[in-house]
Amino acid sequence: MKVVAFNGSPRKDGNTTILINHVFRGLEKEGAETELVQLSGKEIHGCIACYKCFKNKDQRCAVKNDIANECIEKMIEADGIILGSPVYFTDVTAEMKALIDRAGFVSRANGGMYRNKVSAAVVALRRSGAMHTLDTLNHFFLAGEMIIIGRGIGVGSDKGDVEKDKEGIQAVKALGERMAWLLKKLHS
Repeated sequence: MKVVAFNGSPRKDGNTTILINHVFRGLEKEGAETELVQLSGKEIHGCIACYKCFKNKDQRCAVKNDIANECIEKMIEADGIILGSPVYFTDVTAEMKALIDRAGFVSRANGGMYRNKVSAAVVALRRSGAMHTLDTLNHFFLAGEMIIIGRGIGVGSDKGDVEKDKEGIQAVKALGERMAWLLKKLHS
């Protein structure tokens, strides 16, 4: 069982990472292999609608000057996918939106590469916008015909503040355990 998480925060190792790591603890406790990909500091661009992925059908984006194809490859290899984003102006970050658009379009061009993978969304926020951000993340999962196991939300402003959100931390820990449970059922 392998689960890859993508942290869409431009702030490396901030509250979104903390929440994802709590999900990972529940997964690892049950024997899952985990990998965190932080988009922070890495180049990723939005889809240019060239439609070459539909022509090539090679499970890759034709634009090769950023990390999108590396991320797509990790999604293909994983049994579970976690997308994490802080709330930026009541939605996902630009980095996460670029990943969603590129990975989603390539999947659709190649017959649904992520179909039936187990998925979960994680959102860090200061005040508002969590539901819209979750909605954006879940649209990626639903469009890809993935199994959504749940979501985790943590409240905090400064780095580390989400640790004070006891209910949020409890929820993301339970999310990891639930994801591991389903992955075991599916792969046993």
